[in-house]
Amino acid sequence: MINVVVKLSEKNLSTPEQIGETAKRLIEEKKFGRNVVAVVPSTELINGSLNKIAYTLSDRPTERELDAIHSTNAQIASSLLVIAIQKRGFKALSLTGWQLGIKSTRKTGGNARIEDVNGDVIIERFKKGEIVVVAGGQGIDEENNITLLGEGGVDTTAVAIAKSIGADRVEIYTELDGVYTGNPTEIKRARKLKEITYDEMLELSYLGSNIVHPRAVELAKKFEIPIIVRSSTRNVRGTFIKGEIEMEKNLIVRGVAYETDIIRFTVGYESLEKSSLANLFNTLAKHHVNVDIIVQSVMSEVKPTISFSIAKEDLANAVKVLEDHKKELGFQFADFEVGLAKVSIVGSGMVSNPGVAARMFARLYQENIPVKMVSTSEIKVSVVVPQDDMIHAANALHDEFGLLEELI
Repeated sequence: MINVVVKLSEKNLSTPEQIGETAKRLIEEKKFGRNVVAVVPSTELINGSLNKIAYTLSDRPTERELDAIHSTNAQIASSLLVIAIQKRGFKALSLTGWQLGIKSTRKTGGNARIEDVNGDVIIERFKKGEIVVVAGGQGIDEENNITLLGEGGVDTTAVAIAKSIGADRVEIYTELDGVYTGNPTEIKRARKLKEITYDEMLELSYLGSNIVHPRAVELAKKFEIPIIVRSSTRNVRGTFIKGEIEMEKNLIVRGVAYETDIIRFTVGYESLEKSSLANLFNTLAKHHVNVDIIVQSVMSEVKPTISFSIAKEDLANAVKVLEDHKKELGFQFADFEVGLAKVSIVGSGMVSNPGVAARMFARLYQENIPVKMVSTSEIKVSVVVPQDDMIHAANALHDEFGLLEELI
């Protein structure tokens, strides 16, 4: 019998009516002769009120107790879904992370990582004909404390469970009905892809797409577990994420992603001898400043500079780090530019098709969109542009590379 893991969205559990409809969808899977595991996200049912109480009682409640509080939302949602399934005459059981034996290691800020999942617990429930509903995004550490898996933890839970039970696939329910070449709310004729590779999905996820978290994609790629992204409310065909795909009409570029609030830092030096890339970026890394695109300018008779991009939330920390370490880093000045965005094109076909970057730059030039920085890999080209031009650039690149859905 085929084992299927379904990761639900918050919308699936937002009202009693939605919970009932979700129960019907899971039952339909069961009727097709499949063993079904549903992984439930936190739904903000009670977090707000309990958070207020916790911080009323203490200015600094411990991370351990906050994790225990926050874990209850997914547990409540999973029980409500099981009740809806049972009402319709089917067997079902809810499991918490610790009941499933999801072993995790605590990281700073409560961002734990999965070490192991006891799939035998689910297999035994399958033998009893039950639909299993798991509270996602949580586990227990070596001291049996409840830990939260942080951002992307629910998606990753679904893939880890699939690995533990030998599932045929993971289905990710989302607001959209698949993976699109761009955000269809801003790219009006963005195309839904039938298939996309793990590597392409990873790039899109890291570059701003919020469809599937990169942690989950990485794990699925490692164990070659197919993922289907599909609608959380409509039973329509979604997008397959897997290792090898059939190219759709020879699309070289298969997606455009973008991120807002990019900051460009420029650090200038009196001489090349003082401009150490290692010293600068080791110092930033030690103080948890994440750097993305890096450009070094070294020319004769011109003072060297190093430019790099960071996210808006890292700005204050980056400024402080550079101010505190100016003497040891040996730079002459540091300046930054705000109001920028990153626009990227992604496609595995770029490896064997030279000239893609040139086409991208030419189209942006044609559209009078200035390019501030550039970063490339085998299947990606990213540019930093003025934020006001971000959507314009994304639409232009969709047109340039033939990604727009054909009008009938």
